[in-house]
Amino acid sequence: MNKLSFIIALYLLPCTLLAQTDDAQKYAATITGADLRKHLTVIAGAEMEGRETGTPGQRKAAAYIESQFKLSGLQAPQQLNGYQQTFPIFKDTLLNTSLKIGKKNYVFGDDFILNPSAAENGEIKSRQIIFVGYGIADSNYNDYAGKDASGKIVVFFTGEPKSNGTYLVTGTEKSSSWGFGGMARKAAVAKENGALAALVINPTMEKILPGFVESARKTNVYLPRDENEKVNYATILPAVAKEIFGEKLFNDMLNKARASEPLNSTTVEVKSKTKFVYEKQQIPNFASNVVGFIEGSDKKDEYVFLTAHYDHLGKQGNKIYYGADDDGSGTVGVLEMAEAFAKAKAEGKGPRRSIVFMTVSGEEKGLWGSEYYSDHPIFPLEKTTVDLNTDMVGRVDTERKNADSLNYVYVIGHDRLSSDLQPISEGIDDKYSKLKLDYKFDDPNDKERIYTRSDHYNFARKGVPILFFYDGMLKADYHKPTDTVDKINWDLYEKRVRYIFLVAWEIANRENMLKRDISLPETDMR
Repeated sequence: MNKLSFIIALYLLPCTLLAQTDDAQKYAATITGADLRKHLTVIAGAEMEGRETGTPGQRKAAAYIESQFKLSGLQAPQQLNGYQQTFPIFKDTLLNTSLKIGKKNYVFGDDFILNPSAAENGEIKSRQIIFVGYGIADSNYNDYAGKDASGKIVVFFTGEPKSNGTYLVTGTEKSSSWGFGGMARKAAVAKENGALAALVINPTMEKILPGFVESARKTNVYLPRDENEKVNYATILPAVAKEIFGEKLFNDMLNKARASEPLNSTTVEVKSKTKFVYEKQQIPNFASNVVGFIEGSDKKDEYVFLTAHYDHLGKQGNKIYYGADDDGSGTVGVLEMAEAFAKAKAEGKGPRRSIVFMTVSGEEKGLWGSEYYSDHPIFPLEKTTVDLNTDMVGRVDTERKNADSLNYVYVIGHDRLSSDLQPISEGIDDKYSKLKLDYKFDDPNDKERIYTRSDHYNFARKGVPILFFYDGMLKADYHKPTDTVDKINWDLYEKRVRYIFLVAWEIANRENMLKRDISLPETDMR
């Protein structure tokens, strides 16, 4: 390069940088409160009937989102038949179940209960029952060590052991995934150890409540998961276990379980003919994620995701749970950001990386749609540089008493998975938005555990860096029919969505993918 060319290049450089800045601001400015209101009035309107997963209302919302993706000019993924990634969901109805141990027939609803969604049709017979503590097989604590469960019925307690306030599996004051909610894992380990079925004892349950019986006869809708093969199991009352093992011996085991004492050294095996029969009817249904994308330029094989969940709680009688903020606000934010990026692309200012816009269903049921996507990705997760998830950004946290209560957004995930996240998000805010970025919910001691409670989590568990944007509205109208469009703060909502767009713009156009250099803390494992 000669001297004159060099001087010209230096002269033009600020102009180029200014043009880039102007482009980002120009297209962010196309996101307006008026457009957000237009879409949200539809998404959170009575016609959508609360958008409960698996209902006509949810499917109407999906159709509307798809129509807006088409109008914006988003491409449909080649792997899909259109813009919707459908996934199966089911309801189960109990037809017949029986449990006979020795010569005694036990009565469903009086002596034992089960979870139809966790059981498969079949008849199981065994001549031996073996006690396996809490049913845990972990490197730090193993109830199966030295025991042969092959071809037998295993019996174990719910929960997990601890000593002096420290959980033996984690070695900390935090419980592990074997504890609360760990039955699927325990049932899978029983199968791995050759067990035919499991009888589970909740040490605090003295009787079976009528509501439990009814929910065991007919399930709510659920997502069938791609899990390891597992055994059928029934929860039995302690009184049943006393008859199996004898009162004196079982009382000793029960007292230890109630005190969360270790039980891995307790070896008890009983010879007794057992017959466990289960039969159900499975009713299929489906839900869907709505996915569209804008192809990038020189880095089109790398992806930035913008996500939100469009489902809500549906109807109860004549009451509609509108879900305007939760998460109509995030859903409509994705629609507006899609339109802004599509406009940039049409005017020759498209992103370097491909931008994927995905609204998911099933979040209110347990993050189903994002779980299904992360287990069946359309675009490679290893090439997904970030997920920017937006769940409730249209209101003001009624518990927030700070002076900045009309100029903030909670940001979750800034210090996890990637050291690039915080400087990027704060740099964009300093340059453009001037919002107060509040990291309250990234506190490791956050009792709400927000990091695990929205759809970004299913990207994070696969190692994809995430940022989650949230208004903190956990009280007031949260999960109530009164979460309506008229409660939205349109100016603040517009400002937040523009800020998220600008963060996405920066990540989509930077030279390198985000580093993945921070491990996910165990406290953020579900």
